[in-house]
Amino acid sequence: MNFTTTIISKAVQGEVLAENEVTVTGVEFDSRKIEAGDLFVPLQGTNDGHEFVAKAIENGATATLWSNDPATAPEGIAVILVKNTLLAFQALASYYLLEENPDVIAITGSNGKTTTKDMTESVLSQKFRTYKTQGNYNNDIGLPYTILHMPEGTEKLILEMGMDHAGEISILSELAEPDVAAITIIGEAHIENLGSREKIADAKMEITTGLASDGLLIIPADEPLLEERTNSLSQTVETFGIKQGDLSATILNENKGATVFSVDDNGYQIPLPGSYNVQNALIAMAIGRWFDVSIDEIFQGLAYVQVTQNRTQWLKAGNGADILSDVYNANPTAMGLVLDTFAKLPTEGRRVAVLADMLELGAESYALHANMVEHINDHDFQEIYLYGDEIKGLKVALADRYPSLAVHYFSKNDKQQMIEAVKNSLQANDSIVLKGSNGMGLIDVVEGLQK
Repeated sequence: MNFTTTIISKAVQGEVLAENEVTVTGVEFDSRKIEAGDLFVPLQGTNDGHEFVAKAIENGATATLWSNDPATAPEGIAVILVKNTLLAFQALASYYLLEENPDVIAITGSNGKTTTKDMTESVLSQKFRTYKTQGNYNNDIGLPYTILHMPEGTEKLILEMGMDHAGEISILSELAEPDVAAITIIGEAHIENLGSREKIADAKMEITTGLASDGLLIIPADEPLLEERTNSLSQTVETFGIKQGDLSATILNENKGATVFSVDDNGYQIPLPGSYNVQNALIAMAIGRWFDVSIDEIFQGLAYVQVTQNRTQWLKAGNGADILSDVYNANPTAMGLVLDTFAKLPTEGRRVAVLADMLELGAESYALHANMVEHINDHDFQEIYLYGDEIKGLKVALADRYPSLAVHYFSKNDKQQMIEAVKNSLQANDSIVLKGSNGMGLIDVVEGLQK
């Protein structure tokens, strides 16, 4: 990025208060991350970003957006006066996106977004200069931030789009104007806010709001809620699935370190377990095909993908036990898929599970937690640890169905006691899976087991 304050002011419909024009080479909204030449964007959040402009100047900011009283604008820095700093931030991202003009790929879904993003980046980068959302920067602040940090010359930009409420993905899609969009799955995440899976499907379909009229939408073949919502679209719609869909995979082999599958009589592999990860790979494959990435390049991209931490990540406990860490987030669909996969993986010792609350499930929370009993049995699992308040439904369901299964329950205040209990019980040849919403902090348990 190399924009003058005059260009920025025009892009955001602002007014430059400084007399001398300066050049901006980067953008940050966190004053602690500011480097020389950056534009500081003071956003309104828990704190008012305007209060940190002095720190931004100290760290080398060249210019700042400003929506407070012009009389209070700082000295020693170029000031661009705007009505709303967030909207100006988004407008600048739109301008930069038009300037660079990469093909934009948008990915959303109740789970699997980040892994799919990682796989898509790995596939496309075999042929193109590619950039993707870093971490979980997938909302109305994170998405423009990703765009503005895109390197010059990027050919393919992969944007993860998240949401909590209806209307949020529409804003992101209109800002990004994707050429390709993908929906990984419709689950129950955020059902507390949206009310039903039907409303969740509507919210995910908002990704088509800004989708190019000649673009591509990729959806799971086994989701009727999406099928009926895509019938009238003008864009190309492709489906994917295990033994179904336009892009259909057959699982050939699965172990802790990899899954091998075939598509159209060609073999592929990913360094992850689970058919749900194969479905994520199919999205990346469909996107690669759309952009004429070769079969060999797709194979390479999938085989050597590096996924974001704490998404289906194998680790080692301090005593040598295998840990399957999938603790970044959880909803009933995702938890069920992980448990089903874990139950099939070979292990020399016992299979142990640590499961925590799945948040934002609303009035159905008790029943949705209790329903996880359908993914657990006393043959495949030898010990279960339950943590939190919402997961009490599963505790009752397990006691009713498998009274001899070793189930241990811990309240939210007893995390350390649970860590010690798991460490004392876990044996060197055991395998243990951990799954729960990010807000439950199971990463502390993972880190405790590694010591």
